[in-house]
This record gives sequence, structure tokens and C-alpha cells, in this order.
Amino acid sequence: MRRLFRTLARLFVLLVALAAGLAAFWFGVIPQRVSPFSPLTLDAPDQWFIDPKLAALRRDPVLCQATLKTPHIEAVAVPDVPIERGCGSVNAVEMSSVGGARLPANRITCEMAAALALWLEHDVQPLAVAAFGKRVKSVQQMGTYSCRNIVGNVLWKDFRSQHATANAIDIAGFTLEDGRQISVLRNWPKSGAESRFLRDVHGRACRYFRVVLGPEFNASHKDHFHFDRGFLWTCK
Repeated sequence: MRRLFRTLARLFVLLVALAAGLAAFWFGVIPQRVSPFSPLTLDAPDQWFIDPKLAALRRDPVLCQATLKTPHIEAVAVPDVPIERGCGSVNAVEMSSVGGARLPANRITCEMAAALALWLEHDVQPLAVAAFGKRVKSVQQMGTYSCRNIVGNVLWKDFRSQHATANAIDIAGFTLEDGRQISVLRNWPKSGAESRFLRDVHGRACRYFRVVLGPEFNASHKDHFHFDRGFLWTCK
């Protein structure tokens, strides 16, 4: 009986240690210098362990600066905003263009900026060329940093949104090189190349962002995609 107890106790300790290790990667606590994974690069379209590599950028300004490079992204660091009552930002950047497309944002976390660069350059742009013969010139966004609670979900209405820590972005549409505009509100419900493009880029985003929500999630998202890298994980 004692032997069984000791075995179970060792197993419990092992499981706790494993869970703690996974949580450390999940929340970006493990520094890149001791990580078993190679650093994230914006050059490669297919990388193993994308999520922990992105998470490693969360608290590391030096790694952020080394990762967010032109021509993949144009971004500069902005001062931290101390977290108070669930609002503020740490290791955020101001960006002007991402993946060859104009996408201005005054404040967004480094890991979100890196995820956007990977998604736009290696997924959105090739899909746009395949569908329309043109690249995306600009991306229309509806907000990044905003000190507010989650909206549109009664279960989570009293919780801070990932926007409150600059860890989210809402995207309303795309403009192609020829001036054609593709709107989530207008084109998602229809058939045709624009709708297929939107559904494809929405699906591809799930590789880089932990939460990906679109018009079919609820009425509050009928006109945009919501992407974030918080502690939840869903693709709808």
C-alpha cells in the first residue's frame, strides 16, 4: 500500500511539474535563452511550435526588437502602460505596415504584431494573389488597445477584453492593389471570390492567434474578425 501511495505521489508531482512547465511556455515565462525551441523568424512560412515561439516575445523587448524586422513589418517600441484595473500594456509596439500591407496601430503587443506579420505575409498575400491576381495594399482595423470588458458574450461580460492589454485586434476588411475593397460585413455572407477569400484568411489565422472570431460567432462580430493571443483558445 505504501509503495502504491509513493508511486501515485510521484506521478502527481510529475503531472504538476509538467503542467507548470506548459503554463510557463503558455504565458511566455520561459526566456528564449533557455527555451528548447529556436527563436521565431518572420522569414519562414512553416515553423514548428509557432505558439510558444510567439509567447516567448511577450516579456522580452530585446527579442522583440530582433524579431520585428523590415521588410516583414515596420514597427517601433512604445513605452509600457502600467497595468491598473486590468488595463495597460507591456512590450507593445506602434506599427505602420505588416506583410507588405499598410496596417497602422498605435499600440499592440509584440507577439500580436509578429503573429500578424506571419499571417499577412505567408497566408493573406498568397491567397489574395491566387484569388484576385493582386496583393493586399492595406488592412482596415477597428481597434487594438482599448480599456474595456468583453462585449457580445453574457458569460464573459464582466471580464476584461484582450483589447484592454493591447493583445487583440479587430479587422474589418482589405483593400487590394487595384483599389478593390473586400469587407467582412458586406462580403462574408455572399458567395463568390471575396467571400471565399475572407473565409480562407479567417481559417488560416487560427495557426497564429489563440482566439479567432468571425461573423458566425455572434452578432457583435458581424462586421469584423477578432484576433487575440490571450489565455483562451478557440477558432469560430
